[in-house]
Amino acid sequence: MTAFGYTLMTEQAGPRELVEHAVAAEEAGFDFLVMSDHYSPWLVEQGHAPYAWSVLGAVAQATSRIPMMTYVTCPTMRYHPAVVAQKAATVQLLSEGRFTLGLGSGENLNEHVIGQGWPMVDTRHEMLAEAMSIISALLEGGLVDFHGDHFDVDAARLWDVPEEPVRLALASGGPKAVARCAPLADDLIATAPDGDLLDVWDATEGAPKIGTGGARAIGQLPISWDTSDAQAATERAHAQFRWFAGGWRVNSDLPTTAGFAGASQFVRPEDVAESIPCGPDLGHIVDSVRPWWEAGFSDIALVQVDGSTNPQFLAEAARPLLAELRAASA
Repeated sequence: MTAFGYTLMTEQAGPRELVEHAVAAEEAGFDFLVMSDHYSPWLVEQGHAPYAWSVLGAVAQATSRIPMMTYVTCPTMRYHPAVVAQKAATVQLLSEGRFTLGLGSGENLNEHVIGQGWPMVDTRHEMLAEAMSIISALLEGGLVDFHGDHFDVDAARLWDVPEEPVRLALASGGPKAVARCAPLADDLIATAPDGDLLDVWDATEGAPKIGTGGARAIGQLPISWDTSDAQAATERAHAQFRWFAGGWRVNSDLPTTAGFAGASQFVRPEDVAESIPCGPDLGHIVDSVRPWWEAGFSDIALVQVDGSTNPQFLAEAARPLLAELRAASA
């Protein structure tokens, strides 16, 4: 059965609001939560970027049932992988086994802030593979010494190790990252409903098989629900999500909100509406989500564009939308 999740967008709301959204999402019946881990929003209009790991700790205490994951954490620049392992173990303990660590090679937008430049994509994949090896070793609870091409770890050990293992989910936009990192991961995160990528994953030696092998294939889709006004929903999506039109191959290299504003200056509201379902029509949203489960994805997270509308979405639209999604995907 397809699982449907709710996205806590750190770019769209402050920390207290995000915790409130998480509680409401659990009450509305979502199957899981994902949370972005950013230092900056993509656009000034979004206006937020709290520290995801503090919010995750609060969410773990404010909720009781719903699984949660980072979507995604870059463990190579802002964070050393040894520190990421400690964070993940702590959240797993606080949530009593409900946490998955989503990992990716990152975006210039968030990683350039430490002033060490932005590596080429192949180097980023090399760094991610090393980081995942370090994180896995530390989460096993032993003493770790590691000396690689990109990272060193000197006699490190996690002193609070959860009994329930932390799942590692790999965010990948293409086969190169899958080939290098899939054997180190438990689950796949993809940026598009690409069934071919799932086939590449399943054909990769050492990677857990999707479905039968226990691996999840996780995707994400922005929507802009509104009570009655499709035009208002479209304008809201354009104001805050026009950056989405660039695609991840472009977006991962842009360094600042000014860069995203410049890259998206010619994107029109109608262009955004072609890729993001806008308005009150739940059937339209279901049809937009459909390609994900038809491609073989087991878990699909929704992003309600604009944090100020999320309480109303969760109170009024979430339950009937989930019912329609589950009926259609069954």
